[in-house]
Amino acid sequence: MTLRRRLVLSIVALVVAVSAVIGAGSIIALATIQTGAIDGQLSKATNRVSTKFGEGQQDPDGQRPDDAALQPLGQAAGTLTAYYFSGGGPGGFVLTDNSSQLRLTASQLDRLGQVRVGVDPATIDLGDSLGKYRVAAVQVVNPVLGNAVLVVGLPMSPVYDSVRSLLVVVILVVAAALVAASIVAAVVVRRSLRPLERVAETASTVARMPLERSDALQDVRVPDTDPRTEVGRVGSAFNRMLGHIAGAMRARERSEQKVRQFVADASHELRTPLASVRGYAELTRRMGGDLPQDVVYAMGRIESEAIRMTSMVEDLLLLARLDEGREIQFDEVDLTGLVFDAVNDAHAASPDHPIEVDVPETPVVVVGDAARLHQVIVNLVTNARTHTPDGTRITVGLAPSGDGTGVDITVRDTGQGIDPEFLPKLFERFARADSSRSRTAGSTGLGLAIVDAVVQAHGGSVEVRSEPGDTVFTVHLPAEPAGAPSTGAAPAGAAAPAGPASVGAAPAGAAAPAGAAAPAGPAAAGSAVASPPPGATDEWSATPTASPSD
Repeated sequence: MTLRRRLVLSIVALVVAVSAVIGAGSIIALATIQTGAIDGQLSKATNRVSTKFGEGQQDPDGQRPDDAALQPLGQAAGTLTAYYFSGGGPGGFVLTDNSSQLRLTASQLDRLGQVRVGVDPATIDLGDSLGKYRVAAVQVVNPVLGNAVLVVGLPMSPVYDSVRSLLVVVILVVAAALVAASIVAAVVVRRSLRPLERVAETASTVARMPLERSDALQDVRVPDTDPRTEVGRVGSAFNRMLGHIAGAMRARERSEQKVRQFVADASHELRTPLASVRGYAELTRRMGGDLPQDVVYAMGRIESEAIRMTSMVEDLLLLARLDEGREIQFDEVDLTGLVFDAVNDAHAASPDHPIEVDVPETPVVVVGDAARLHQVIVNLVTNARTHTPDGTRITVGLAPSGDGTGVDITVRDTGQGIDPEFLPKLFERFARADSSRSRTAGSTGLGLAIVDAVVQAHGGSVEVRSEPGDTVFTVHLPAEPAGAPSTGAAPAGAAAPAGPASVGAAPAGAAAPAGAAAPAGPAAAGSAVASPPPGATDEWSATPTASPSD
């Protein structure tokens, strides 16, 4: 239940409770006051009757009083008089509206005979014909008849009628108060909670905002900051918190910028000395006839490590440039040709891994950076080759995405799979499943980080699903990234226009040229299979396998 609803219900319940208490109190007070008034009238009526009875008048036979003699002047309609004396039966009557007398029945006289003398007035129900009466008993001495008990009563119907009328009024007032309180409470609570709603809206806006940029929170503030109100103090504290967060984000961005700049500068500066080391090592190795064998071996190792370090420096420099939003040059790219090139290169580097290609018969064209996208495919295939044993099948697939927004590139292998605990940090920089960081694995831990950075720079995404025997990396690329210059590229999956880039036969052992449909082969129907290079085994097909990481 929302706070607004709870407040409205609380206010309405309070108003109803107060109205009910006031109404009940009014009803009880009215009943008490009118009952007191009846008791006062009853006392006067009793005095009049007892005075009249004490005058000694009686029936002619001397056995019972004359009813007319017991009706003094001034008695109101509805007054009840009953008498009990020794030597005669009880009697009584009720004075009607037309001053006539209605005699009491035996059962009514029996009930009245139970009223004791000298006690406070009591209420007795005399049945449907008379209803409830307020009665009092008094002992009177008649000069002729001796001691007698007179019971005088007044009807309670006026009291009950008044109470019923007041009860109806109270119910109507409470109902009106309920409606009015609901409307007023809803309006008042709504207006009172508007500042709090603005705070909630601001918080929701912050929660939805991407906070990668330090200026994201620059213009986001709560307008209600009145220190005299509780919501104003909350808004002021919230604004201060946003200010602290924005300051921390700026500090973090400056720190990250310094780190990126340092990596870029260091990588750039290391390229020249590494090239020199590699050149001198190669030169010395070529002079192996004049040098001892161990020196030649050492120079070869120096050259090998220089090549390895140069590759790492180039990867770091590329990541630094991608972080700065550079290095991407958008143009029409034929992904089909890139896939064949990457697969042929991978097969030449690792002929022990059967590789299968599954691409549409028509070229798939997107807008992007051809060199960087080629690197994405190469890194994924290399990752599969590096982290799976020989003989593991690798499949490189290319197809329009299911939602029609772009193209999906898949690299699947049938290797041992990726450790589930390692999956969340698979695309982090220098992430390696081998905690010992052995050089024998041949991985720097930057390959998949470059894949992720390049794909994000193209506005796409990378996903991985892995289980033993089936690991799939899926790269989703939009047909035309947001912010890319319009090139008029054909939609993903459409045939590229005829021209020198899309026609012509491929040389023997090479992949089909970009834009040319590959012949049908062992792959699924409708897919193109790259031709194996000379000397390759007949088993040049593939199945996906996941690699722990690059």
